[in-house]
Amino acid sequence: MFKDKVLTCKDCGAEFVFTAGQQEFFLEKGFTNEPSRCPDCRAARKQQRARNSRTGYPRKMYRTTCSRCGAVTEVPFEPRGDRPVYCRACYQMRVESYR
Repeated sequence: MFKDKVLTCKDCGAEFVFTAGQQEFFLEKGFTNEPSRCPDCRAARKQQRARNSRTGYPRKMYRTTCSRCGAVTEVPFEPRGDRPVYCRACYQMRVESYR
């Protein structure tokens, strides 16, 4: 059903093989696009993202008031005002109540 394809990496310009097995895997996972980077560039990009998430830029936090208990808290998203925002403790209680 599938045949190996030779693709060109958009980062380094090297050609790489997109094997029949990889194509089958992509189909099983529901991926619709072919890979655009060679395995080396994909690995380098993944490593860079991991490094940035551990030691890179700190996540921007927003001060707000918990909708349940009224405590001042910080959340990693900008509250829009049309939905409730909870402190960590109140959020945990909500999550546990759904289990």
